[in-house]
Amino acid sequence: MTGPVRVVVADDQEMVRTGLALILASRPGIEVVGEAPDGVEAVALARRLRPDVVLMDVRMPRLDGIEATRQLAALDGGGPAVVVITTFDLDEHVYAALRAGARGFLLKDAGPDLLEQAVRAAAAGDALVQPSVTARLLRAFAGGSRPAGRSRARTPAEPLTAREEDVLAAVARGLTNTEIGAELYVSLGTVKAHLGALMTKLGVRNRVELAIWAFETGRVR
Repeated sequence: MTGPVRVVVADDQEMVRTGLALILASRPGIEVVGEAPDGVEAVALARRLRPDVVLMDVRMPRLDGIEATRQLAALDGGGPAVVVITTFDLDEHVYAALRAGARGFLLKDAGPDLLEQAVRAAAAGDALVQPSVTARLLRAFAGGSRPAGRSRARTPAEPLTAREEDVLAAVARGLTNTEIGAELYVSLGTVKAHLGALMTKLGVRNRVELAIWAFETGRVR
């Protein structure tokens, strides 16, 4: 990507919204191009301004962040990357956000550095879910506790290749695409190709669901 990462911040609380915008605007290479007090305005701004990333609160009036994320994911060309940020540390929010197409999930106490990392990762086509959230989810799945409506691990449409197994294990350990490429001595494009193949074979939409599948099938403990 050339030029700054362009971000829209959506949160119904003005002080929170302003604070998030100030944090991001203070980081080199990030430009906050708009702010929205609700999901309807967030979608409208994203359509008009075409930002790289929308930082989206979950609970907002008129249109909540999950439905707004779903609408952005349905835009021609896929729309901007969405990072969902919330005060509420609830598993159903995580799953709903990721199923809707979000590319990151943070709690509002994540801190400036993690916020910046999530925005940059989303803009680069990667994903970042706050480590404490991911770790708790994976522990829950490893222990057999699953949110309502979640089925047990599905059988892949086709057997995984040895290299796909390597990439899957690295994703489950929390490595980024760049880190996976360095560890396996392959290009970033090759990593993304393997991730795409994995998601297609397993019928999942994001890295967290890949990691969960790895835990459910005993590939990672």
